[in-house]
Amino acid sequence: MNTTHPTTRPSTQPQVVLGTMDFGTRVSREQAFAVLDAFVDGGGVWLDTANCYSFWTDPRGIGGASEEVIGAWLRARPGARDVVRIATKVRQNPLVPHSWPDSAEGLSARAVQTGAEQSLLRLGVDHVDLLWAHAEDRAVPLEETVGAFGELVAKGVALRVGAANHAAWRVARARSLAREQGVEPWTALQLRHSLVQPRPLTPVAEAGHRMLTTEDLDLARSEGLGVWSYSSLMWGSYVRPDKPLPRTYDHPGTERVLAVLGDIAGELSATRNQVVLAWLMRQGIDPIVGASRAEQIEEALAARRVRLDDEHLARFAGAR
Repeated sequence: MNTTHPTTRPSTQPQVVLGTMDFGTRVSREQAFAVLDAFVDGGGVWLDTANCYSFWTDPRGIGGASEEVIGAWLRARPGARDVVRIATKVRQNPLVPHSWPDSAEGLSARAVQTGAEQSLLRLGVDHVDLLWAHAEDRAVPLEETVGAFGELVAKGVALRVGAANHAAWRVARARSLAREQGVEPWTALQLRHSLVQPRPLTPVAEAGHRMLTTEDLDLARSEGLGVWSYSSLMWGSYVRPDKPLPRTYDHPGTERVLAVLGDIAGELSATRNQVVLAWLMRQGIDPIVGASRAEQIEEALAARRVRLDDEHLARFAGAR
């Protein structure tokens, strides 16, 4: 692995983020190391993980495997920490093995502090570059959660904080509370988003997922917040016939969008996945991409060279 390319200085341009949810469970340590090496060698910077990844596939019934693999990779690659930025999340990790959601970690001040400390130990680092609140916890006063995240920034445990799977009004309220408390506010949003969209008002099957809405984008643009999207490539459904889209996407708009996607991919000599990623980045969104093989991440990183113009965007918008 070459660790002499880019520094970790924040980029103002949207970029592909490496999602590591399956590292240590569905993706072996050896596979994960190869993907991480390819990501860094290709100029990738951000790694996205969570303290609960992936309790649902780990025989132990708890999360932490992904962070442990990243920590092992960092130890095996001297200098790697200087060229990657790490984002992780607290909330949802089962406190009792095989007991979710009953024992799911919340967002009390104690839970946030303990979760962050344990993440640092697994990662083998003294801070993370971005700490997310993985989901809402309305059993805890928002003031308490905001104060806990702000305290971690003040201590240098996290350089930035953000909200994943939160309603826009909760993020706006949290930012107001942070100003009142004089602490660092959430400055990034992470939500599910892709080129195809489910039928309106139809809940998705995946527990805990919250879709990106126009209100989220409006808040982000008015407040200057970063936006990250997950499930951006729909688990391979854009390019793999054996991975059909979920039933909630079965509507005429999907067929029209996919037809336009195929046309534009052919015109630009790009893969469908690359066009989807380029479409997201063109809107200022950082797409998270999971990978189990080096060639998958190489394809994703190449999306940075795909140029969509206003006419392409209009064609997609007109197909919905």
